[in-house]
Amino acid sequence: MSTVAERKNTLENNLSEVHGTMQLVSFQLAKEIYGIEITKVREIILISEITKIPQTPHYVKGLINLRSSVIPVIDLRALFGLSEGEQSDESRIMVLQAGGKTIGIMVDAVSEVLRVKHEQIAPPPPTIASLGKEYITGLVKLDKQLLILLDIDRILGNEATDELLSAAYAG
Repeated sequence: MSTVAERKNTLENNLSEVHGTMQLVSFQLAKEIYGIEITKVREIILISEITKIPQTPHYVKGLINLRSSVIPVIDLRALFGLSEGEQSDESRIMVLQAGGKTIGIMVDAVSEVLRVKHEQIAPPPPTIASLGKEYITGLVKLDKQLLILLDIDRILGNEATDELLSAAYAG
């Protein structure tokens, strides 16, 4: 990213915090809408050839080569215990940067960039009993649906992911 673009992003983030808003990239998984803070998203790419790695957790799809960088790819559907979906023309890999790590996550489709007010974000109800609840930081009411706000730092911070990243970056 160029220096001008970095300054623009920093300025936009500072203005967002002053005005009490947050920008999210929304995406779909199993007909649900999820969101991640835009500051965590490096880029969104088409799904290309993924190199499988033996003896990795079921949700690890493998590694991709993105402009000479080796990036691990996680299938969020599998991580959250959702049924396996068919890849379509809308399927994407979101390349994320969080906690000093770069990782790709497979999603069914990327929807849009949203600007939401902090008041629109409700905490997740304590009764959530599904897998993946530890990754949810809040819920955002949209016109017809709820957006599930994810804490990508927690997703990237689990032990299996740390082991995978260590192996990927050592090679």
